Amino acid sequence: MENMTRVIAGTAFHTPNRNKMRPLRDCAIAIDAAGTIQSVTTPGDTDHESILARAEANGSLFTLPEDSYLIPGLVDLHIHAPQWPQLGKALDAPLEDWLLKYTFPLEAKFADHAYAFEVYDDLVATLLAHGTTTAVYFGSVDLKANIILAEACLRHGQRAVIGKVAMDDPDTCPDYYRDPSAEDAIAQTRAFIDAVAALQDGQNGKVPLVHAAITPRFVPSCTDDLLHGLGALAAETGARVQTHCAESDWEVEYVRNRLGKTDAEALKDFGLLTDKTILAHSNFVTSSDMTHLAHAGASIAHCPLSNAYFANAVLPVRRALDHGVKVGLGTDISGGFSPSLFDAARYALMASRCACSGTEPSVTAKARGTGEAPLTTTEVFWLATKGGANAASLPVGAFEPGAQFDAIAIQSGGATSGFRRSDTDTMQDIFEKLVLNATAAAISKVWVAGAEVKTRPEQAR
Repeated sequence: MENMTRVIAGTAFHTPNRNKMRPLRDCAIAIDAAGTIQSVTTPGDTDHESILARAEANGSLFTLPEDSYLIPGLVDLHIHAPQWPQLGKALDAPLEDWLLKYTFPLEAKFADHAYAFEVYDDLVATLLAHGTTTAVYFGSVDLKANIILAEACLRHGQRAVIGKVAMDDPDTCPDYYRDPSAEDAIAQTRAFIDAVAALQDGQNGKVPLVHAAITPRFVPSCTDDLLHGLGALAAETGARVQTHCAESDWEVEYVRNRLGKTDAEALKDFGLLTDKTILAHSNFVTSSDMTHLAHAGASIAHCPLSNAYFANAVLPVRRALDHGVKVGLGTDISGGFSPSLFDAARYALMASRCACSGTEPSVTAKARGTGEAPLTTTEVFWLATKGGANAASLPVGAFEPGAQFDAIAIQSGGATSGFRRSDTDTMQDIFEKLVLNATAAAISKVWVAGAEVKTRPEQAR
């Protein structure tokens, strides 16, 4: 306990596993100088009172107000950082049209580095205000713009995984926005991995805040040479991998026609399916694909809101979990119009219920849906916290010794938040109300790696 620098006291909720919420009433969480949780105690534990007393005596105790609750920071597994300026725009277009008409022209603008700085500074601060303490970002093709994004995360104190997007196929990518060759894309990806490491030299044993990811946009935008080369780079460096997988009927058909296999099979054969791979969407993965993902230790970023626009299908989350696939949640900014991972959790609940019971009233109730049990409030909270942390291979997502202390304080009763509690509520009641009703306006404090980070709450309202 000699390295203890702070104790956070109050009532907390977390989900160390997907099936059970654990309330920590009047707990004390001791955090060392590196942001690592040293202990979690509750009344009745032998050293609980002494930890509180010692922290109060040396001025390192912070006690949550009685109407506030602590939860782990939210982990967003899929964000397109350069798409932030078009949030909520043109979502009625088909995916391939949306990319070519709106998205690629916008992403190309990030070669203007002053523009990149302005957008990314706003994006990171706003996501922190929404409780996203960990963000997994697709960047743009431009190398320097991605370094600017990494610098924004470090400046604001957000934990992040960032990828320089690689896309080189002249048949599917516009001339004004693509890597000039597979060799160039691979070299630039390697340079970005090195640059992210260099930004964090001299951390004195702290867990790095920002990690680089190898990021082929998706199979249709990359040549075979690029995909093979990035797979080799992943094997050489051990870096994380992120890409899109089986997002839409169009993508599935394209990959099948080009390579004669499923998206997941193609990624496996290119060496891009590893235990550090995050696959966005994956709505159309087969049972065999799920077996490949589970065997490799790969993860799915479930993006229920953008799936409603571009996938036209509901990911069978429970089926994937039962196959042993790691799953977390993503907002998919800007394919999804909300930057809130609370919203993503709620959309995941609704999507799973629609899949279970079906949507066509002319069909009999028994035949209408899949019949698979819908997700629960506890499970979607786990997906947004510990499940996402597992998927991103990061030591966060729950209040456990050895984990990093990434957390947000949620206050009940605020005029602009729907989160209310009553005297008759049980701890389970309060938890469910928090998950289903809390908004960014209810977030009073945000911590990453044990340090309180500055947010711009006015942007979250």
